Amino acid sequence: MKLAKLLWFVLLPMLGFSQIGGEDEVYLGGDRIEAKFNGGGIEEFTKFINKEFDYSKVTQAGKMVGSFTVDVDGSIKNIKIIEFFDIESATEFIRVLKKCPKWEPAKRGGKPISIEIKYPIVFRKK
Repeated sequence: MKLAKLLWFVLLPMLGFSQIGGEDEVYLGGDRIEAKFNGGGIEEFTKFINKEFDYSKVTQAGKMVGSFTVDVDGSIKNIKIIEFFDIESATEFIRVLKKCPKWEPAKRGGKPISIEIKYPIVFRKK
């Protein structure tokens, strides 16, 4: 009987703390659906970048990394250039991102969520 009481007082509080729900819920992959651009993935976005980017603005070889958020309504927000080698190509990348049409937002549990995308571009000498 003492053992049952001891287990009751020790295990019951642990069970209460082990349940997480709502805003604090942790996802490990699961039901997340990635954002889509023009019905496709990042490949379609790359086609858009290649079509709209004015490569004459690039003055040298190098790597540039941009970051942006695809909001719950599919719009592009929080555009940042994380890594760049010249201001002209970075400015051109920002211009193209501002021109970008809406994405289909990522979803978790069937509800739209905003996500951050980091997109690298490598320029090579011709």
